[in-house]
Amino acid sequence: MSGFFQRLQRLEPRRQQAFMAALCERLLPNYVFYCQGLYAENSGQGDPHGLRVILDLVWERLAVKEARIDFDRQADKLAELEPPAEDDSFGARRALEAVVALSAILDTLRGEASEAVLEVSRASRSGVRAFIELTEGEEDAERLAALVRDHPLMADENDFQDAVLEAVEGELDREALKALRRLGRNDGVSNLGLSVEE
Repeated sequence: MSGFFQRLQRLEPRRQQAFMAALCERLLPNYVFYCQGLYAENSGQGDPHGLRVILDLVWERLAVKEARIDFDRQADKLAELEPPAEDDSFGARRALEAVVALSAILDTLRGEASEAVLEVSRASRSGVRAFIELTEGEEDAERLAALVRDHPLMADENDFQDAVLEAVEGELDREALKALRRLGRNDGVSNLGLSVEE
């Protein structure tokens, strides 16, 4: 894994942003699930459309360097879309991961956050780990670690991040960005294997 993170850190900022945007696409259905109250606990809070609009602006900026977008304003809007701080449910934590990942991209677009790309990569993996722990219910720490490592969802997450990294290391013209976005959308299936109609 360390080789993977080194490759991520070596990427120029625009490529890191493209990597993070693709991961955000795959995290977005988890936020939608939370807003629609589709996890076990009914939340029904948040605004998936608001998140979608901000992520679309990120893609626009990646495709058109001259695009004039006020990312400070978008960051303010995004902060309003976070699940309530007092909601510590599983669904709220997964929704928060989507918001935090998108916030990390906005930080880099505003010229901050050198570690953002690593944070987004780890956040996506940790959400998968939490989901496996929740659904498998293994008490023994060693057995659980092995279960997480060998779980199909974690294998899928690792393969997905590898594929995205390879894509952003290549040519990043408009067509490549479109392909990357399709890869990130993953036919509407999130990193937790959940799919939802937006």
